[in-house]
Amino acid sequence: MYEQEKQEMIETALEMKRNNLIALAGGNVSLRMPNGDIIITPSGMSYEIMPPDDMIVFDKDKNIIEGTRKQSVDTPALFYIFDNMPEVNAILHTHQPYATAVGLVSDELPACLTTLANATRGAVTVAPYSPPGNLSMGQLTVDYIGDKLAVILKHHGVITVGKDLHEALYAAVYLETSSITYLSAAGVCEPALLTEEQNAECVAVWANVGQ
Repeated sequence: MYEQEKQEMIETALEMKRNNLIALAGGNVSLRMPNGDIIITPSGMSYEIMPPDDMIVFDKDKNIIEGTRKQSVDTPALFYIFDNMPEVNAILHTHQPYATAVGLVSDELPACLTTLANATRGAVTVAPYSPPGNLSMGQLTVDYIGDKLAVILKHHGVITVGKDLHEALYAAVYLETSSITYLSAAGVCEPALLTEEQNAECVAVWANVGQ
């Protein structure tokens, strides 16, 4: 069941790793299907050797209908995001170091680069601390993400969302590269930021990229 989608999820996780957004078996990838079924990567499995059958498939009532591996401890939080953000079909959870570092020194990664505006729709908010495996991770994501595609979880990592895996992945990668640039500039002086008009223009332009 859903073999192609499962393989795309594995490729997404490997791309997260290639971009240094996760280490070892960290983070997770989840995907909502058109019929309401949800696929989530299992707990503590290396993505390099993960076969598609290791994925856990839940029906719309949250019952496991496929998969025997241990489910991710973040499953309740991921369900909460899906339940409260009907426009979201893909969720990535990472522990990317530079975006997480921004969360230790600021309440927001401001709109400082065109790529950040492109991929996340602008400034990314830092949500309060939520322990791993706690429902509050999902609740705080919904409360703090606003109309953006990413939120930084203080002391923890990042959640990105999208209409598909591609959109969520681009949000995660460009959030990280923007965080690197922002922190580098902040070590010299107060970084220059995009205006609201410039940010809106970048968001609008990105809507037509790749189509």
